[in-house]
Amino acid sequence: MTITRINIGPVHPSTHGVLRLVVDIEGDTIVKVEPHIGYLHRGVEKLAETRMYMQIPPYTEKLDYVAPMSYDDAYVAAVEAALGVDVKERAQYVRVILLELQRIASHLFGIGAMCNDMGQMFTVFMWGFKDRDIVLKLLEDATGSRMFYVNMRLGGLVRDLPPGFEDEALEKLDYIDRRIKEYESYLEKNSIFMERTKGIGVLDTEAAINLGITGPPLRASGVDYDVRKNNPYYVYEKLHFSPMVLYSSDNFARYKIKIMEIKESIRLVREAFRLMPEGDALGMPVKLRSPDTKNRIVRVSRELPRGECVMYMVGDQQKPYRLSIRSPNFINLAALDEMSRGGRIADLFATMGSLDLVMGCVDR
Repeated sequence: MTITRINIGPVHPSTHGVLRLVVDIEGDTIVKVEPHIGYLHRGVEKLAETRMYMQIPPYTEKLDYVAPMSYDDAYVAAVEAALGVDVKERAQYVRVILLELQRIASHLFGIGAMCNDMGQMFTVFMWGFKDRDIVLKLLEDATGSRMFYVNMRLGGLVRDLPPGFEDEALEKLDYIDRRIKEYESYLEKNSIFMERTKGIGVLDTEAAINLGITGPPLRASGVDYDVRKNNPYYVYEKLHFSPMVLYSSDNFARYKIKIMEIKESIRLVREAFRLMPEGDALGMPVKLRSPDTKNRIVRVSRELPRGECVMYMVGDQQKPYRLSIRSPNFINLAALDEMSRGGRIADLFATMGSLDLVMGCVDR
């Protein structure tokens, strides 16, 4: 049978941003998928060389516009490592609370977007947006901004949690906990969803490791690796965090991992509130010059909602001499060809949706 080449994108609504896929098909079977990227490239790493240290977080937050606080934290943690700044104990708990709330919001969006990509279950897409907005309201109450927060400061935060935040957050998390059970009941009894996810887009353990993917796709392929456990930071060790791992390696496993991680994030936030000490969580005023950072090389790793992010920075007196970002989405996208080969063209969008891509993170 003749192999036909088709273009998907670069502005296809199923591509989670501006992405072009060149797909070779034989009949209805995928032979090869070749991603073409760069449509959202903004040169953030190069821009960092021209900005003072704490002028850069507004740029890094836009890399993952679904989970901006995670990138904010990863970059500020790199600057803290370069300066030798310790994060206050209460601030560590507050950061964990905010980051896990951000993870919940991100996974709610990812589950809804995956269902929308499949052309079915628009109900779940709207559920995801509605419930995500509840979590975003909590983040807005804590930071003063609904989407782009820039709430991390050296050694702490711009703002501590407001009065009454704990009670409100726990009430909203109880609601999200109940809702997640409804997502599971609705989707896992839906024959169309199960047929398009079970056994589809399989990426076995060996291939996942060889490709270097991280985050939910890696753990859905049976690899027990999570930066919060393997290289813990802040107070994750005190919270007895356990990575969520499945072994079926398919689209369903990647969906299910997000469900499981939402539940674990809710548990982490509840425990963090219970153990969080009194005190001050505010960070230092913005410093634009730091003579002690010249030629200091730091490497900081963080578990973002979509995988492991590494900030590699070479310090200078006033700004990064070099900044290199290991983007989880960029690496995970490389697995799309391996996951899609031999599948049907209609399943390509379900598989891509299960990766939960954000193209701003891919292109940088």
